[in-house]
Amino acid sequence: MNLSNNFTLNELIYSDMAIRKGMNNEPNEEQINNLKLVCENILEPVRANFNSPVIVSSGYRSVAVCEAVGSSAKSQHTKGQAADFEIVGIANKDVADWIVKNLDYDQCILEFWKESEPNSGWVHCSYNAVGNRKQYLKAQKIDGKIVYSPMG
Repeated sequence: MNLSNNFTLNELIYSDMAIRKGMNNEPNEEQINNLKLVCENILEPVRANFNSPVIVSSGYRSVAVCEAVGSSAKSQHTKGQAADFEIVGIANKDVADWIVKNLDYDQCILEFWKESEPNSGWVHCSYNAVGNRKQYLKAQKIDGKIVYSPMG
């Protein structure tokens, strides 16, 4: 099933963890509709702007899959409202900065990005049909805990 011109449902629900552990990672209709919005409002514009394929590492994750990968049951991934992605050969901060300047989004998070390593980490971006907060954050591990701080 296509969610948009360049993204499929299978691509946005794929999870190594779910496969390894035999976990159900099938979204419901509302979650699928949210994934379509992420594709249309975030992933497709990013792909068009950078004229390069967007590699999605995580889209929808069931609560069980989120918890298995060390994320929260409250993650926007469980609602189908978020995707983690990269573009090969383009610095993740450049991608995130472009999103922040040009798109409507809820959260854009540079996950585990290091300034000295432009391709480190990945971009997490979420989209809500209503009430996007436009939060631009950086996630890093400090003393074994994930800490989120504002990007300027």
